[in-house]
Amino acid sequence: MTQALMIIDVQNDYFPDGKYPLNNTEQTLQKTLKLQNYFRQKQLPIIYIQHINPDPNAVFFVNNSFGSQLHAKLLPIIKPNEMIIQKAYPNSFYQTQLQEKLERLGIKQLVICGMMSHMCVDSTTRCAFELNYQPILIHDACTTRDLDFNGNIIPSQDVHNSFMSALMRFSKIMSCEAFIQAT
Repeated sequence: MTQALMIIDVQNDYFPDGKYPLNNTEQTLQKTLKLQNYFRQKQLPIIYIQHINPDPNAVFFVNNSFGSQLHAKLLPIIKPNEMIIQKAYPNSFYQTQLQEKLERLGIKQLVICGMMSHMCVDSTTRCAFELNYQPILIHDACTTRDLDFNGNIIPSQDVHNSFMSALMRFSKIMSCEAFIQAT
């Protein structure tokens, strides 16, 4: 089965000095780098998803800003097995060339990681399932932030765990180490 790694929105604005910092970004980045290294060693495709906010009044992921750039530790992008797909919406498939590129590469399964668990990772994983990409979601290579609901702060780990639990119906959920050991 031809697999590809999809790294969603690991961009500067989500890190501590960014405009919309998430929790546990450094730990998430380290797991993502392990996956990147594994896929590079196997010479399997890696797709970097980069969210660019088209709104000129956007708070983060502003086009051509430092914050919208992929984190420097993911670079350089190694051609021809690696590519960047830009998106403007949470679902990485929506109004992008992602599905066309996956079909051209003959990808049958997506291994997904990235940022934010409750938004872009969630919507992309669900769509990958609907498009029959048999997603594997690497839970410890994803992160999010605290959320506020009805005046209550929901800690990021609770948000993350809730979404991982819900996504079990749409993907196989694994740790980074378990995935690497199993393949």
